[in-house]
Amino acid sequence: MEYEFSVGWLFGGLAIVLAGALIVIFYKQIADGLANGVSSYDKVKLFGVITIVVGLICTANLHVFLINLIVSLLFGR
Repeated sequence: MEYEFSVGWLFGGLAIVLAGALIVIFYKQIADGLANGVSSYDKVKLFGVITIVVGLICTANLHVFLINLIVSLLFGR
């Protein structure tokens, strides 16, 4: 499969990165409001970091490559 750059995924991935960054910045307020408070601060920060990594993968349009790689490994294409 050829790599193809997409402007739409660039902006979509940047939006995902921005959402993850906001989660990391405001993790205390998010954990207090939506989760169990102090016991889940690290979980919320981890979710934010994972969101940032997924956003960077989408920004570079590598998610299609990774999905094809996983499918070919599972089903032997």
